[in-house]
Amino acid sequence: MVTVKPIDSTTFEVIVEATTQTTHKVTVTHSYYEKLTGKRVTPEVLVEKSFRFLLDRESNTSILRSFDLPVISRYFPEYERVIKGMLE
Repeated sequence: MVTVKPIDSTTFEVIVEATTQTTHKVTVTHSYYEKLTGKRVTPEVLVEKSFRFLLDRESNTSILRSFDLPVISRYFPEYERVIKGMLE
């Protein structure tokens, strides 16, 4: 289970409940949010779907504890294309 809680307008706490529970701090700028979503979903939904994307590829204990959302593309170049499809 993935729970996303806003800390402020660009920062979110993400709790992933699995065999080992992990907590992550994720930031997403307004411009990057708009680029990926076209404002069709909330930033919380973008972050939650982004974690689902990551969890399909690695365990929650392998996900960085703190990162900016664009960092995902460095590890998974297909991220932006796939996440846009997940949000349609």
